Amino acid sequence: MSNLETAPAEVACRASWDAGISPVVEVLRPREVPLGGPRAIRVQRTLPQRQRSLIGAWCFVDHYGPTSAHMDVPPHPHTGLQTVSWLFSGEVEHRDSAGVHAMVRPGELNLTTAGAGICHSEVSIDSDRSAVLHGAQLWVALPDADRDTGRDFAHYRPPVVSLPGAVARVFLGELAGSRSPVPTHTPLLGAQIDLDAGAVLDLDVDPAFEHGVLCDAGDIEMCGIALAVADLGYQGPGSPSVRLNNLGKRPARVLLLGGTPFTEELVMWWNFVGRSHDDIVTYRRLWQDGNSFEDRFGAVQGYRGSVARLPAPPLPAARLRPRPSPNRREPE
Repeated sequence: MSNLETAPAEVACRASWDAGISPVVEVLRPREVPLGGPRAIRVQRTLPQRQRSLIGAWCFVDHYGPTSAHMDVPPHPHTGLQTVSWLFSGEVEHRDSAGVHAMVRPGELNLTTAGAGICHSEVSIDSDRSAVLHGAQLWVALPDADRDTGRDFAHYRPPVVSLPGAVARVFLGELAGSRSPVPTHTPLLGAQIDLDAGAVLDLDVDPAFEHGVLCDAGDIEMCGIALAVADLGYQGPGSPSVRLNNLGKRPARVLLLGGTPFTEELVMWWNFVGRSHDDIVTYRRLWQDGNSFEDRFGAVQGYRGSVARLPAPPLPAARLRPRPSPNRREPE
């Protein structure tokens, strides 16, 4: 994979839990990057990184805001993935080449399936000048068997589930007795968890999953390890629980992401997920071709920005190489 980060800090957490010694936790620190077109907003990116590119099938994690900046991302392509939009505040208008026109609002899941190819635009709505834009943009890699599936879109507003000292909104998968009806191509978990001041929460989770905790707000510890805002804490498979501790005197908020280890090699470059350098070259060529890009990606109707579609950046001089998954099983 290209454009990867420096090595994350890995810390052994040795505090005692009821089940014994707690698992190792990696803390993945974010880097600041521009999101989209000529009027880009700044986001904090924690996945992918050089030493960890996946948590389950989650392959991309951006955290942004709170900011008063205006988001205007012109039509741009995707392949081989699903995009998950999740807001804490603000409102974003989504348009895509499957003909979907939808609003992304706080506490509501918008999941777009690119499959073989889609393009979409994202524009923040400034109807309330006092509102700020604040949320996360997440990608899910599709397994090889489904990566050329058709375009799709799902919307879901999860109910609020009460937990000891916290509440949860489960937008993908299952947690604390709440199950999202939105189907996924690999086993996944996605949930927002809001913790009261001083709350300690032990969450029962699937031990076959690896998990990530993205800190959005508050003084959070995961397994005794501090997470700053936009940090992503990683816990490998094998543990039946995830412990969250809000050390602060104000409420805190995190996203809990999880999934079974993804064992396929991927090449992810720009907005494309493929399996080889040649895949990426083909996707880029088809997007840049002004005569035939619609055959693969379609066209967005109704976008009113100054740029009709976002051009792809130049490919690097060297061949893009798959980054082996740490969970890849070699043939016997």
